[in-house]
Order: sequence, then structure tokens, then C-alpha cells
Amino acid sequence: MTRQRGLTLIEIMISLAIMGFMMTIAWTTIRSASEARVNFTALEERNHEVRVAMARMVQDLQSAYLSSNEDQSFDNRRTLFVGKSEALRFSSFGHVSLWSDANESDQTLISYYVDDDRENQGKDALYRKELRRTSNEPWEGEPGEHDVLLRDIEKVEIEYWDWKDKKWQETWDTTKGDSEPKRLPTRVRIELTYKNGRGEELKISTQARLLLQEELSFPQ
Repeated sequence: MTRQRGLTLIEIMISLAIMGFMMTIAWTTIRSASEARVNFTALEERNHEVRVAMARMVQDLQSAYLSSNEDQSFDNRRTLFVGKSEALRFSSFGHVSLWSDANESDQTLISYYVDDDRENQGKDALYRKELRRTSNEPWEGEPGEHDVLLRDIEKVEIEYWDWKDKKWQETWDTTKGDSEPKRLPTRVRIELTYKNGRGEELKISTQARLLLQEELSFPQ
């Protein structure tokens, strides 16, 4: 009667080596897939943050307006449009009251500006400030809602389309008689330079079409 042979030590070692090699390949594949998923999620989240910030700015600008129904002699007007290449402040119908009985209208003053990110030292963020009630007090001292629209940005560039001269301008100021009084730009172009989830520097731009270019005037 022939005895059945078992596995030799060498065969067992070869089997274990093959199994270990296959497990290494499987683990490497799983880890690579997991890292790719994490990186893809980070990129998508970052792209979503940028798109939301741009959409919010476009929405606010579409409701920008000027009104002649205020005392033009005030140094701090309730309705204005003061824009530079890196900052913008304007009156808008874009305010939304949070409470039904709030003593607030849809008129507001909105500002966009770049400043140090208070939560990430050494980095800049794009901020949005909005007043709940407009007044003729200095803008800087008025209480308002400060929100971070986008963190970790490199630069913001804003341009304003002059429909009379048919050219883009780096500034726009309705408060000065020698600038653009009583009218708004037809379009505002915004370009953001930011870093994505991989740390790569990217640029994205959009345009907002302002629906009201001429100053509003109602009989009193």
C-alpha cells in the first residue's frame, strides 16, 4: 500500500510566498483606489466651494442698483458702486431676512474683499460683508455679517465693462463726479486664482450681468 506524500517544507514556503505576493498586490491596489477616491473627493469638494462662491457673487451683482432718492450731499451714501481690481462694495436688492417679523428690507450694502484667513495662518480668504440695514454712517464702523466665501486663495481680479466706452475698466466709482456717477457697469468680470486639492494653482473666471444700469428715480 502506497503512502500519500504531504507537502514538503519548500513547497509550503513557496505557497506562502505566492500568497504573500498576491496579498501585497491586492493591498496595493486597494490602497491606490482609496487614495484616488480621497483625492477625487477633495478635488470635487474644492471645485464645489469655488463654484458656490462665484455663484453667490454673481447673484448679488445681478441685483445691484443705484437710487437718486437720497441726499446726494452725504459723504456715506446708501446706494453706490465702488469697485477696484481686488475689492468691491455696492448696494443691492439681494438681502434676505431671516425672520418674518424682522425690521429689514431687501436693500443692503455688500462688500467683497481679500484678507488674512483667521483660521489658516499665512493664507488669504475671500470675505463677504453685508449690512442688515443701510445707513449714512461710515461703512467701516457699521455692524454686518462677515462670511468667508472661499479659503486659501491667491488672488482676485475684478473688471468692469463700460458700455459707453466699450472697454473693461479696473475701477468704477459712482460717488465721484469725474468717474461714473449715476450709472452701473453692464457686466462685471471676476477671476479667482486659487489652489485645488492637489495644491495646484488654477484660475477660474465668470461674468455677472447687472440688470439695472441706470439710476432709479421715483417721484416723492
